[in-house]
Amino acid sequence: MNHILQQQLPHLKSIVEGKDLLISLRSLVDIFPENSCFSTSFSMEDQVITDVILSQNIPVTIFTLDTGRLFPETYSVWTATNEKYGQPIKAFYPNAGSLEEFVNTKGPNAFYSSIADRKACCYIRKVEPLKRALAGKSLWITGLRAEHSKDRQGMEPLEWDENNQIIKFNPILHWNTEEVKRYIETNEIPYNVLHDKGFLSIGCQPCTRALRPGEDFRAGRWWWEDASRKECGLHIHSN
Repeated sequence: MNHILQQQLPHLKSIVEGKDLLISLRSLVDIFPENSCFSTSFSMEDQVITDVILSQNIPVTIFTLDTGRLFPETYSVWTATNEKYGQPIKAFYPNAGSLEEFVNTKGPNAFYSSIADRKACCYIRKVEPLKRALAGKSLWITGLRAEHSKDRQGMEPLEWDENNQIIKFNPILHWNTEEVKRYIETNEIPYNVLHDKGFLSIGCQPCTRALRPGEDFRAGRWWWEDASRKECGLHIHSN
């Protein structure tokens, strides 16, 4: 089944090539009407896509990964989004047993101790719940943008995600920050107020800080680690 799905990629690329956000979303979801999903972290990018999906009644399952350590501001924009569109965002949580074992063995802030412990925490809180959320789906829509990191500049809008065995669609991959902000303002979409306080990439509260002048987009994430590859395992891209 996954092999057959992967073989459709060239045809699907031809369908979305040169199309705008709304048309490309509709075109792909029409092909996978019951097997399309969108993962949101309530970033500005994700809020743009959420608005298109919900305001245009596109049949896509929208979900978020609640790690248990998100900022209060993130929960506020989640609540505001539910209220604006009248459609709750589905939440996936870490496996309780795995999380309890990790915290009881390593401690609540073990992710500061080593890269291995940080990645283990990310796996429990994000990667494993994501796999559950994507199970049985054919199309995974994301809000990734090329400006987010050097790793993502080699991505394509439509790709095969080998790690999750799913077609991955990044519809605003080549939007710039000003385009995202303009859409948010024009359409009066709720957004995370931390973006106005120097936070560009927002994840778990203990692992995210505001940017300092001159720092790149991802510098505020896992700032105590080497800056060369800052990923949590959700988006693994092979050039």
